Amino acid sequence: MGKQYKYIDTESQELFNLNVQARRLTKKYSLLDYDNFEAKNAVLKELFGAIGNNVAIDENFFCDFGKNIFIGNDVIINSGCTFIDNEKILIGNKVLIAPNVQIYTAYHPLLPEERLKDKKTGSTCYFNTCADPVKIKNGVWIGGGSIILPGVTIGENSVIGAGSVVNKSIPDNCVAVGNPCRVIKYFDDIRNSDV
Repeated sequence: MGKQYKYIDTESQELFNLNVQARRLTKKYSLLDYDNFEAKNAVLKELFGAIGNNVAIDENFFCDFGKNIFIGNDVIINSGCTFIDNEKILIGNKVLIAPNVQIYTAYHPLLPEERLKDKKTGSTCYFNTCADPVKIKNGVWIGGGSIILPGVTIGENSVIGAGSVVNKSIPDNCVAVGNPCRVIKYFDDIRNSDV
């Protein structure tokens, strides 16, 4: 038996309204002066499901809905990041996300009979969309240009090398790099090495 998918009704009015609101709020956020911290924080509180203290999000941030994004304390999200939040994106405390990082929760089934659907009258959607949550635990550093795919958990304190494509969960306390992303060192090995 094949994979059990969690399908999303991408044509629902509720999701459309959330998408419109997210675009309005991210546009409003990008038009605010860089040092207008109070106004920027107010927009982020309205946009996200939850946001902690001391969170900095740089220019050109994009998300689909915002309400599925939950951010802890002491988090930096650098410029040009894209979060496709059809499912929850959970970001812990003391997380560094470098420029142009992409986090995807949405995907489409591989088999055409599961991916494609008959178009209904008035429908604009030809395909089924599914989603799995992404979790980034406390102390993580994600390098620039990395892509985090649906269903991935990045373990506590771990570092994801720049340009990595993370298609499987990464354990705690390690350095992982590449496409596909894989663990190359654990912190204990680094601490115990003579180099």
